[in-house]
Amino acid sequence: MSGESKAVRKLIEKFTGVSLRVEESNGATMVTVGKEKARDVLLFLRNDADCNFDMLTDQFGVDHSSEKPRFELIYLLNSLGNKERLTVKVRLAEGESFPTVCDIWKAAEWFEREIFDMFGIRFDNHPDLRRILLDDDFEGHPLRKDFPTEGYGFDQPFTVHLEGENE
Repeated sequence: MSGESKAVRKLIEKFTGVSLRVEESNGATMVTVGKEKARDVLLFLRNDADCNFDMLTDQFGVDHSSEKPRFELIYLLNSLGNKERLTVKVRLAEGESFPTVCDIWKAAEWFEREIFDMFGIRFDNHPDLRRILLDDDFEGHPLRKDFPTEGYGFDQPFTVHLEGENE
């Protein structure tokens, strides 16, 4: 790839034999890495002096319901010193978990909780993996493509009982 960044070159050099797919679109570089080495890649990108991706700008999930593996975790990284951005993608099958990156970037703590809440993807060794947007007793994960558009029980009548009201 002609416009390959120094960080991507170092990544390819360091992780020889690891499945890395590098893509470029509209000036943005994306690296897709297999689940087995993804955490190592993320740690390297943060710790290597030449890469120095010291900021996790965002982390989110995508449900590719008809594909295998079904889910994708996406990490938007920023190197403030190098003025460089990089997107790292990891694919996960239904029911698979992924190691937390909270110890790499503190910002991941709430991002991972949101992904867990909306998609049901678990993060191993997360310090506080619980729902962040929905009630604890909410059933399901609304950003999964198989979640009903109206939600569960939408066709059931809704009644409100006020305190002290005669029934």
